[in-house]
Amino acid sequence: MPRETEIGAAAVKAARSFGVKHLVWSTLPDCESLTGGRLKVVHFTGKARVDPAVEAAGFPRYAFVQAPMYFQNFLTMNTPQPLPGGGRGWAVPMDPAARVMHAGDVTEVGRAVAAAFAAGDKVPNGTYLAVCGGVYSWNDFVATLNAQGHALQVMRVPPEAYDSFFPGARELREMYQYYEQHTYFGPEREKRIAAARALVPGGFTGFADWAKVHMKPS
Repeated sequence: MPRETEIGAAAVKAARSFGVKHLVWSTLPDCESLTGGRLKVVHFTGKARVDPAVEAAGFPRYAFVQAPMYFQNFLTMNTPQPLPGGGRGWAVPMDPAARVMHAGDVTEVGRAVAAAFAAGDKVPNGTYLAVCGGVYSWNDFVATLNAQGHALQVMRVPPEAYDSFFPGARELREMYQYYEQHTYFGPEREKRIAAARALVPGGFTGFADWAKVHMKPS
């Protein structure tokens, strides 16, 4: 059992034993099951495998929230880097044109959670709420940023090259391959995105609006 799954299941058990009556649990798709074990994305699957513990715990009310790929990653782990042929941007192990990445402002996840608590039994037990500012490709991200005054590029690299970039790169490469095959939120994405948007009528911030504020050209 992955450590995250073990800790999550223990947290669920503790919450129930302390009398929690309404739980909104953060989770992500089970990439390993969706790909028949071919792709192992532990930071997704480790969360997903806590879901059965939530369902079996006996909470009077419970729902799940799924956070998107964070826009904030562009300020931390996904900042533009020098590229082999010159220029700056991203070298990625997937088709840059594949519009499969559900992304958003992570600070807005709490809006869906608060709305789920406020809605009470209007949100059926077991509902999944996928917080999504939009679905993007790498080309979309680059085009948006360049329209705002940046000069960035994206290039595709072979999987084995990406795996050598940094420790832990293989898991991220398999994550991107999972995106290409199933999208970030997986096969039930439309229903889950719609459920979150129904609770938050104003919706969630898209990348262009977020980038104008947080990624000003230097």
